[in-house]
Amino acid sequence: MPLPFIAEYLVKGVPGLPSGWKILQAATVVAVIALVKWISTGISNKAERKLHGKVVIMTGGTSGIGAATALSLAQRGAQLVLLVHQSQKDLFLLDYIEDLRERSGNEMIYAEQVDLSSLFSIRQFATKWIDNAPPRRLDMIVLCGSTLTPPGKARVLTSEGLEENWMVNYLANFHLLSILSPAIRAQPPDRDVRVIFTTCSAYVNSPAIDDGSEALKNKDWSTSKAYTRSKYALMVFGHAFQKHLESYKRPDGAPMNARVLFADPGYCRTPGMRRYLTRGTLWGLALYLILWQNVWLLLKSPEGGAQSLLYASMEATLGRGHGSRLIKECREIDFARKDITDEKIAKKLWEGSEKLIERVEREEAVKRALQKKEREELEKSRNSAEPGTSKMDSNSSTETKTTKSRRQRKGK
Repeated sequence: MPLPFIAEYLVKGVPGLPSGWKILQAATVVAVIALVKWISTGISNKAERKLHGKVVIMTGGTSGIGAATALSLAQRGAQLVLLVHQSQKDLFLLDYIEDLRERSGNEMIYAEQVDLSSLFSIRQFATKWIDNAPPRRLDMIVLCGSTLTPPGKARVLTSEGLEENWMVNYLANFHLLSILSPAIRAQPPDRDVRVIFTTCSAYVNSPAIDDGSEALKNKDWSTSKAYTRSKYALMVFGHAFQKHLESYKRPDGAPMNARVLFADPGYCRTPGMRRYLTRGTLWGLALYLILWQNVWLLLKSPEGGAQSLLYASMEATLGRGHGSRLIKECREIDFARKDITDEKIAKKLWEGSEKLIERVEREEAVKRALQKKEREELEKSRNSAEPGTSKMDSNSSTETKTTKSRRQRKGK
């Protein structure tokens, strides 16, 4: 009879196979891991929008979330203008652009060298962009460029003497958009113009910023304060920039068609996150590699982080109504701090940033003028030395010819 055999297998298990309890344990572990990974992966963007012919300026588009976003926008036909730190002749950049064109099937991808740590470099690009009649087409600006100083590392200053986090994460965006503002406001009323800020929840822990001068002081400086301040300032400026756009009275009487949006991609496996987790050290990198399975399990991929940016870029409802919306996990959420909409804070920060930029650009202009003068004097001294050298060479040549003719006469 088979019943005794079945009962024995249920009680004692099948010979050579794990018991039912062990199988249940293993299945539970696998299910928990799959659930955690599914949650950490995030929500996929379901919105679609035709981007053929639309011009997109983008920072941070060569790595991490920015690279994933750039690929998706290019695949949908957008004309990308990537602002990159490298020279346009850099071999890595040339290979990257070529690969991006090949993968997306889109040849309308270009790169402009813009150093986000230099106010002068930003002004050079932005003024060149707006110095055009009629105004150049501009449908979207995606600001993904960012940096952070790893925990435990020293304070870093840019070549212009500004704290790196404050400059790259906030002041560069402020300077770029301030100059491009006329180009944004001049777009025809039938265009859906979007300015997308990439942010994160770090702004919640930021201390007060006042006019921004505190962020530049060495006293009480820390990596966490520097980063959170820069992100908080970016959020305050984004709201203020939306009001700045809306205050413009269009000549055609149409309502403002440009909207500021904030996108929070969440925690992702990006170069910036790796730099933060490893503390910028080799031993930290070794530990990161050992615990790679944990990183893979708990953090999104760059493609997963790009979904909220793509939603902000393509969701039709975001092109109507008010701006200054925060997108996370492909849906609109409320801001964690109410003071980012405070007009007094925004005005003080805006005015302080303008004064800082004016002062730094004036100082840098003086430096460039002195350097130019030194180069001209050096060139002049070289040129003045060259005629004397040629005269000496000419005299030597004449003497040689005279000596040779005398020898010929003696021979005769």
